[in-house]
Amino acid sequence: MSPKRQREEGSTAEGDKGDKGQKPQKEEVAHPRKRFYRARAHSNPLNDASFDVPTRPEDYDWSEHYPELMAEWRERQAAAGAAAAAAGGAGAEGAASGAEEAPAVRFVDIGCGFGGLLIKLATHYPDTLMLGMEIRDKVTAYVRERIAALRRESPGSYRNAAVLRTNAMKYLPNFFRKGQLTKMFFLFPDPHFKAANHRRRIINTQLLTEYAHLLAPGGWLYTISDVPELGEWMKSKLDGHPLFERVSEEELERDVAAGLLALSSEEGQKVARNGGATYRNVYRRLAQPRPQE
Repeated sequence: MSPKRQREEGSTAEGDKGDKGQKPQKEEVAHPRKRFYRARAHSNPLNDASFDVPTRPEDYDWSEHYPELMAEWRERQAAAGAAAAAAGGAGAEGAASGAEEAPAVRFVDIGCGFGGLLIKLATHYPDTLMLGMEIRDKVTAYVRERIAALRRESPGSYRNAAVLRTNAMKYLPNFFRKGQLTKMFFLFPDPHFKAANHRRRIINTQLLTEYAHLLAPGGWLYTISDVPELGEWMKSKLDGHPLFERVSEEELERDVAAGLLALSSEEGQKVARNGGATYRNVYRRLAQPRPQE
């Protein structure tokens, strides 16, 4: 046998011995790259783009977005049904009255962009279903792939986060019932500087009434902007609405979500890099309207 062949076979054998004591390497998960999903910064929410929306919230199947959680819920329902059937009669009625409600979305990030806030919220609130809503198709596709990659990389995590492409200014009531939500986020929305386009702003009196309908009493509505005029606009609209009251700075210091507003999103990080200021306004949904002056 030639010396060269002896060296090659010897190194192979030594490698086999070393491999036996090594742990299997963790599979690398490919994450989507933003440069392949770039789109215009903003989209006109009043255009006539067609979206597939349910007639009412009860008609929408959330299994596509939260497959593991919905499958587990169905298994529990089946087990409870089997136990009730075995108990018979009164036992079945008791089981039916105490049936577990289906998991429901509680947090919504309107105009979620590339999903920075959504991803951070998912780890801080692992037992809460949350949804990002985005009107741009490429950006929505990026967030969807990002969440899928994170789920593969960390099994059991991020299964409470999902994204949906739709027009939130038009179709929120098609997806959520009255009082379903506990947190709504509006991070760095389009300022629509021209006065003729102010009706496109995501925070206005009419839409705030809709948000109040969907928020549970005590629920929080979060806004932040790097545009002083828009920050003041949102503050004035919320101050003037009878179903919202401003959350104190002391409460905000103790709130995890409030601390994520400025730096979780791509837009917020860009503002920070440029040394810009931000204007944060967070409000609580009141159970009863405030007396009007």
